[in-house]
Amino acid sequence: MNKVNFFSVIFLTFLCFNSAGYAADQPVKQLQAFLKASRSLTADFKQVLINEAGDPYQTSYGVFYLQRPGKFRWDYLKPFQQQIMSKSGKVWFYDTDLEQVTIKKLDESIGSTPALLLSGDISLENNFIMENQGVDGDLQWIKLLPKSQESSFKYILIGLNKGLLAGMELNDNFGQLTRIYFSNVLLNPPIKPTIFEFQAPKGVDVFSD
Repeated sequence: MNKVNFFSVIFLTFLCFNSAGYAADQPVKQLQAFLKASRSLTADFKQVLINEAGDPYQTSYGVFYLQRPGKFRWDYLKPFQQQIMSKSGKVWFYDTDLEQVTIKKLDESIGSTPALLLSGDISLENNFIMENQGVDGDLQWIKLLPKSQESSFKYILIGLNKGLLAGMELNDNFGQLTRIYFSNVLLNPPIKPTIFEFQAPKGVDVFSD
């Protein structure tokens, strides 16, 4: 998995934690209600990368943790072990196989407009055109179209199952299509603070912006 996909996963997730409102019969309003209610979240995830022919060519599995404001952690467990964690305006990328940690500031320089939503001061409505996409299988889908021409994304799809986050699809400007499926989703569970404390293992190379 390359670093572009790492950033994609991060910003996809945090796009989903700033908004308000509710109307049970409208997917956009259900999304807004979910976002308003979400203080913390844990889930298992499956991430699939899709090639230009529409065929999956890489599948990863892991566990996701989130706590507002500004804390998250992605543990990729299979087929390769990798970790992405954010706290206090920084993001740590740890590649177990490469024995390498990369630290970046979480600001406008990475991810363009979606990264700014991490601050909580910028709403989905101000930065995206939101469109109901109807139902596919058990999921209701909402499409987010960036209003900024400088965005890293062509579009983002968010899928809800009975009002809970269940899936995402990202089409970025690098031609990469990424799909994420969430399962065993827990809304507002207690999460130990140590989950978001990153300590570089002894002997790994550390690179920082």
